[in-house]
Amino acid sequence: MTFKKIGMVVLAAVLAAGVFGCKKKDEAKEGAPAASGNTIKIGFLGALTGDVAMFGGPSLQGMKMAAEEINAAGGVLGKKIEIAEADNRGDKQEGASITQKFISRDKVVAIIGDPTTGITKVAAPIAQKAGVVLLSGGSTGPGVVENGDFIYRDTLLDSVAIPACIGYFANTLKFRNVAVITSDNNDYSVGLSQTFRDAAKSVPEIKIVADEKVKDGDKDFSAQITNIKGKNPDVIFFSGYYTEGALIMKEARKQGMKAVMFGGDGLFSPKFIELGGPAVEGSMVALGFSPEQGSPETTKFVADFKKKYNEVPGVFAAQAYDSMLLLADAMKRANSTDPKVFKNELAKTKNFKGASGTITIRANREPIKSPLSLLMVKDGKFVLKSTVAVKME
Repeated sequence: MTFKKIGMVVLAAVLAAGVFGCKKKDEAKEGAPAASGNTIKIGFLGALTGDVAMFGGPSLQGMKMAAEEINAAGGVLGKKIEIAEADNRGDKQEGASITQKFISRDKVVAIIGDPTTGITKVAAPIAQKAGVVLLSGGSTGPGVVENGDFIYRDTLLDSVAIPACIGYFANTLKFRNVAVITSDNNDYSVGLSQTFRDAAKSVPEIKIVADEKVKDGDKDFSAQITNIKGKNPDVIFFSGYYTEGALIMKEARKQGMKAVMFGGDGLFSPKFIELGGPAVEGSMVALGFSPEQGSPETTKFVADFKKKYNEVPGVFAAQAYDSMLLLADAMKRANSTDPKVFKNELAKTKNFKGASGTITIRANREPIKSPLSLLMVKDGKFVLKSTVAVKME
């Protein structure tokens, strides 16, 4: 081989090493969670079909509206927000798979969701291990933020809402006897029922006279209502979702019971009224949002949402909308799209004026929100019955 040929071979080897070296460097960059290029990818985790689609669909609407507003105003640090979305169908295994896909394939820096506690608890350790922020705009039960310092939520917690409602029931509505019904294959329901039992201990006027169990997907509740009927409760506290809640109330009315139903945001869906009809009149839900709560931020959000989607927004749309704004605000304050950096600013959020209320993130990454809205079904619609102020920390 001549010196000329040797030189050419060496040069080719050097160039090849440089090319492959750059490729490896780029691949490493692509694997990092920080945003790259001109976009910031944020994942939507929720159901668009199935039994809990009434939570996921509005959540995605709220996220999209917030992203469009942010992008129209110039984006975040010169980058546009892009939403990665998929339908987990309310299935925990699918929720875990989608969370992993968002992280490994879509390279999201944050995930908003899931609206349900059960799937959030499955997704949280995956996000935590990957160093990606997960902010749930719906889960209210225990066992979520405990997964680590990348896990947050912006919803009104059961531990705040239920004690406030019990006091209102006892002192204002003069309710005394409560029957508790729990869906024992539903993490959200199990946690919410226990929160209610714990809170009731501090209100001597309230007595739990029955404690029944059902399962998500059940259709026949005649045995449980028969057991409850003889205890003559003022309220049926059902901690599960709207489908079973509506059927429980239809059975209660069939057996001649006059008690009203009370529950958390799992009951808040037009489907609850559609399925239950007259049987759910008078039912109440505790929420971290009402379109009638009257703040400037709420009023603007409701008007914009109605203009865009031709419907009145509910709690899941409002909280997912706020989740997107909270993430954008944290990135701007951190001057970074790296979740390892902006999570620290998210943790410092104080008195953020959102569509769903005023939000402060506490030291445990849990929110404190005000006001609490107690909605009641009246004439086939959810209407605001009372607004309860929550002490901000």
